[in-house]
Amino acid sequence: MKCYCVMNFKQALQQRDVPTPEPKDGEVLLEVRAAGVCHSDLHIWEGGYDLGNGRTLSLTDRGINLPLTMGHETVGTVVATGPLASGVAKGLNYLVYPWIGCGKCPACLDELENYCAAPQYLGVYKSGGYADHLLVPDARYLIEIGDLDPAQIAPYACSGITTYSALNKVGAKTYQKHPVVIMGAGGLGLMCLELVNALGGAGAIVVDIDPVKRQAALDAGAMAVVDGAAADAAQQIIKANGGKAVHAVIDLVGAPSTTSIAFDCLIKGGKLVIVGLFGGAAPWPIAFIPMKALSIIGSYTGSLAEMRELMQLVLDGKIKPIQVTKHPLADADRVLMSLREGKVTGRAVLTA
Repeated sequence: MKCYCVMNFKQALQQRDVPTPEPKDGEVLLEVRAAGVCHSDLHIWEGGYDLGNGRTLSLTDRGINLPLTMGHETVGTVVATGPLASGVAKGLNYLVYPWIGCGKCPACLDELENYCAAPQYLGVYKSGGYADHLLVPDARYLIEIGDLDPAQIAPYACSGITTYSALNKVGAKTYQKHPVVIMGAGGLGLMCLELVNALGGAGAIVVDIDPVKRQAALDAGAMAVVDGAAADAAQQIIKANGGKAVHAVIDLVGAPSTTSIAFDCLIKGGKLVIVGLFGGAAPWPIAFIPMKALSIIGSYTGSLAEMRELMQLVLDGKIKPIQVTKHPLADADRVLMSLREGKVTGRAVLTA
């Protein structure tokens, strides 16, 4: 099988030819139909995260070993199963839930594998979808998609489930009564905007520094857009919200600048849900957290139960697909660099 791998951090992905795995026990082998290219892949490719104040979190120290086949947004066709695999059929297409844990720790036992302390995430710690085949450790991580377009469905495994889980943390009682602010109008931002609208939300104000992405957000139904680089960005958000501070911000960037804007536009008792991993150190005074009675919540992907909830909404036709651009698998490195340069609107997806 062919795969496109990180051989060395910050260097071009390389094609490798490796033996196609043979599934055993409950494993399932898929022929990859679509693999989304996610901003998280850039952090893996770079080899770490900026922690601010001159500090970096090394992914090698976190147990990520090279060579690595990235790709955690994958749809594939079942081509082989281990003798203990059940509930899937050869020839059908499935979305892969990649946020797989050790199966033994408290988080896994509570069915929160995405919070596992010894994760086995596909495309992060184990081989992922930048390949023509993918081995999944158990059939329970597969969700049938019927005749839906694999390229449209693949992003739900990360941008979909991540934003759905973030909205769950905001809470329907909040986002259905009050507009929310979405920081970032990339693939996650447009997905989050679609979910807000599909789930009966009161609307969303979208913040981005890129005018092309702001226009994409308007086209996708944002009630207003704001340039995040503007000196009065927080005041513009409040104005767009009818002159009132906002109840919730979902920060899909996770940078000092975006969290600072969030702090300045949130109502007392508001929620800041931080999803993005851009990095840096928190820019706000700690005293302001209790003074404003803010809830600051970190949100990392989502649970398998949330993935199934989200996909049921998709299968029922309640969520419109976001904009995707399809690229051949062989262009994996070029597409990753386009994402790094900010040239991707919506979601880029590698296809067979």
